[in-house]
Amino acid sequence: MDRRNFCAAASALAFVSVCARAEAGYPTRPVRVISPYAAGGGPDVQLRQAGPSLGEVLGQPIVIENKVGAGGVLAAQYVAQQPADGYTLLMGSNTHIIQKAMRPDLRFDPVTDFAPVSNLVSSPTVLVVNADSPYRKLDDLIADAKARAGQMNYGSGGIGTSAHLAGATLVSLTGIQATHIPLKGSVEIAASLLRGDTQFAFPVAGTGIPQVKGGKLRALAVTSRERLKELPDVPTLHELLKNDLAIQESWFGIWAPAKTPDDIQLTLNAAVKKVTAAPSLRSAYEAVGNEATPSESPQAFAAFVRSETRKWTDIVRLAGAKGS
Repeated sequence: MDRRNFCAAASALAFVSVCARAEAGYPTRPVRVISPYAAGGGPDVQLRQAGPSLGEVLGQPIVIENKVGAGGVLAAQYVAQQPADGYTLLMGSNTHIIQKAMRPDLRFDPVTDFAPVSNLVSSPTVLVVNADSPYRKLDDLIADAKARAGQMNYGSGGIGTSAHLAGATLVSLTGIQATHIPLKGSVEIAASLLRGDTQFAFPVAGTGIPQVKGGKLRALAVTSRERLKELPDVPTLHELLKNDLAIQESWFGIWAPAKTPDDIQLTLNAAVKKVTAAPSLRSAYEAVGNEATPSESPQAFAAFVRSETRKWTDIVRLAGAKGS
């Protein structure tokens, strides 16, 4: 090997060595997490509650950026195209699976375009109405919807969100006629109900319960498997309708672009597990009907995502929900 080739090879080896050391020291700069949800919405609040502690564990700031639109699709497509270096992550959720099930032509795949790192929190939705409405229980709402066929609206944070699918499921299982009104984000749901633009909605618990406790909204049912500690007198939708499709719990976790190195995934997973073990964060989540649900490993979360893909695809099909 001549001197020029030897120097080139040595330089390349040195570059690889430096990169390996930089990767081993991940992270060495702030990490961005893209939130598909409007600022102030339940999932966004949950992410921001965990963000500072996650940054402390990783030794670098967590910068949360909101990229709202198309039921989470815009954020997902953006992150899927970012470098797989662990510095741009997505708050991924079952909403992305729902979107893909409703719109197979979408330019992203929640299974193949991402490396699932860890789940973060799980949350049911809450069937709510304006606190001043005449509806005291689900039967009241159904009776009025049937009496005023086609005149009732339900709102959500966008097509394919958990709130949309829960509403579509209720319509399908009860045989009522109601029009879906996709709003700009989940934070708009309460305002829409208070204005009278919509008559019922299914915000996630983190968004809905504070509004219920604040006296603005009234809860008629929850989509969890069991009643919530924060709303012990509110029945589950499964209790009322006797159908397993009524059990719908949303989840929100950390996704990285596909091909993100295993060691980075493991570092992030360990950080999420440490942060969610803190009693203060668990209590904050539980106060609004949520549960910290970290994954044991990236592989375990990936298996969970595959299982949830099958489940939500079935729910989308049976509920007749379609994207536009």
